[in-house]
Amino acid sequence: MTGAPEATPAGSPKVFPGRFEGKIAVVTGAAQGIGLAVARRISAEGAAVVLVDRAELVHEVAAELRATGAKASSVTADLEQFDGAESAVAEAVAAFGRIDVLINNVGGTIWAKPYEHYAAEEIQKEIQRSLFPTLWTCRAALPQLIEQGAGVIVNVSSVATRGVNRAPYAAAKGGVNALTQSLALEAAQHGVRVVATAPGGTEAPARKVKRGPEPEQEQEKIWYQQIVDQTVDSSLLKRYGTLDEQAAAIVFLASDEASYITGTILPVAGGDLG
Repeated sequence: MTGAPEATPAGSPKVFPGRFEGKIAVVTGAAQGIGLAVARRISAEGAAVVLVDRAELVHEVAAELRATGAKASSVTADLEQFDGAESAVAEAVAAFGRIDVLINNVGGTIWAKPYEHYAAEEIQKEIQRSLFPTLWTCRAALPQLIEQGAGVIVNVSSVATRGVNRAPYAAAKGGVNALTQSLALEAAQHGVRVVATAPGGTEAPARKVKRGPEPEQEQEKIWYQQIVDQTVDSSLLKRYGTLDEQAAAIVFLASDEASYITGTILPVAGGDLG
């Protein structure tokens, strides 16, 4: 992320071979960023994975995992539309017969500016990008999980529900939090857990597929830097996290080790609680 401080290296990620042996995991937004880190880790821990993204890059990720001997398939779908989510879930079930873990990772700030500067269509696009993919994919997968009588959904939210210069994104992620808690209440009787992580600032390679335009005007750069500064100031550890640190929390919540955790939103933000 441009203008962000470097993350402190956390060392090689600790992998627990066999933790997901026999499990089927669907990971959305798997072509890059946190989704890619999660896909690699949960695959290394034994899960057969279905990787979903709107970018064709997701097929390269699946091929990379298969080259290691893992079971991996990939689906391109627009999860901002319900039919995209339905088709992705249907393909996962067709490929492996069930879904044990659904990790919803699609979303991200498109613009960075004070709310009064957002155009109406930009507000709609932010909500469409960071709330609807999770809404739709949960809705598409729940009947399958309920029929099985087991499963876990891990939604990826954000501590930016309290943050500057991205109010529409904050509103979208607040919706993800509410969805997580409401679904946990409904799904528990069916043996389905619903949890979320709330990542803070995370250092990652430059995106191969951009969410939106880079800041160009001097004022835009100032607004963006305010986000970076506030993110670091709000963190007790005064740094950005790593992709491995985010993936570790997500994969833990997806595992049977977290079997008594549901309805929880876990901040992974160096002490920033959002």
